[in-house]
Amino acid sequence: MKDLQWLIAQDAAHHLHPFSNQAELNKHGTRVISHAEGAYIFEKDGRKLLDGMSGLWCCNLGYTQPRINAAIAKQLEELPFYNTFFQCTHPRVTELATVISARAPEHLNKVFFTNSGSEANDSIIRMVHRYWDALNKPKRKAIIARVNGYHGSTIASASLGGMGAMHEQFERLNGIHHIPQPYWFGANTTLSPDEFGIAAANELEKKILELGPENVAAFIGEPIQGAGGVIIPPDTYWSRIQEICDNHGVLLIVDEVIFGFGRTGEWFASQFYRVRPDFIVFAKAITNGFQPLGGVLVSDRVSDALLSHTQEFTHGFTYSGHPVACAAALATLDILSEGYIDKVKAELAPALEKYWLPLAEHPLVGEARCKGFVGALELVKDKASRERFPGKGRAGTICRDASLEAGLVMRATGDTMIIAPPFILDPQGVKDLTEKAWQALDLAQRQLQ
Repeated sequence: MKDLQWLIAQDAAHHLHPFSNQAELNKHGTRVISHAEGAYIFEKDGRKLLDGMSGLWCCNLGYTQPRINAAIAKQLEELPFYNTFFQCTHPRVTELATVISARAPEHLNKVFFTNSGSEANDSIIRMVHRYWDALNKPKRKAIIARVNGYHGSTIASASLGGMGAMHEQFERLNGIHHIPQPYWFGANTTLSPDEFGIAAANELEKKILELGPENVAAFIGEPIQGAGGVIIPPDTYWSRIQEICDNHGVLLIVDEVIFGFGRTGEWFASQFYRVRPDFIVFAKAITNGFQPLGGVLVSDRVSDALLSHTQEFTHGFTYSGHPVACAAALATLDILSEGYIDKVKAELAPALEKYWLPLAEHPLVGEARCKGFVGALELVKDKASRERFPGKGRAGTICRDASLEAGLVMRATGDTMIIAPPFILDPQGVKDLTEKAWQALDLAQRQLQ
């Protein structure tokens, strides 16, 4: 086993990290995660951390799942790889498509597999254009998304996303337009949340009319914006979005890479918000993070149009529906079906609301919010005015580091702290997590003062 300093040095010498300031990372040295157990990860220096982010929103069942491991090992012995091109399939991919369709809203019965959420959103652009071509409406190419939304890191999926820091670093695809996000706290508005939800949704109709409904193909949004800071839309938002899409014949894409498979207490957040999407994007939790797998659930009206084409759909990936990843997903969904979705709704979401929302009483916190089994804290210098601390994201960085000192992994998005804990916690575990979060806030407050 290589020692810690060797690993840090070699990592700096050879490993380019995603979403990192590499020079800054190399200066301080990366944290080396050596192993994990249950809801905890362990650094090679011995520190034990409660993983409040479920890996990267994906290890919803924690890190100790022998049945998933066994399914992977068995599949490696049986069929380690074959593709789904050239009129071929294999048992696991067919079984998985069937199981996902059974859990999804009833009008979504076809699945296209990818390796990630980014690839899934790339694929949707192709499907959307193909759909409107099939209906002899080729002018309908424009796709509307939201500011501060996140849909992946490829050129196409990052163009769909609305993160300015990403857009500064590449030339975006044409035909993608952005509207304001439903961020009530950030808007600092005099409207009530319900009024604001309607107003934010109406931005979609304004953009459709500006572009011309005959030119607009689809709208894409996360049910709750994850990487953007757990932006929970007001309760009035999604029903109005659905109404607008229906009125103008615009396809609705719900990106559930984070919120699919139980995080809202339903199999899909589309069911939680009672919307009827034409596409649901999934990834992450489908394999509990143990294998890379993503995909797109496609509605009957879209799949019927795609199948009406006489030419083949010239799109796909070598590893679409990889048998080992599909085996991991089948095991994961089997475990989730043994009461975990109901547990989120009946136990974990109420516990998070009970213990997380009182964090709003801390002097650093301007708002505490949660929905299902995710939460966020807005860090402010002044509660009354919602004034932020100087230095964009500085308070969040300090609080993130303080949370590690407190034994908790909390993510910072600017000056917003976010969590998405694993479902294997119990209400006492949720309480323990929030106590660590309070301790982190205390540590951060001392540094910021």
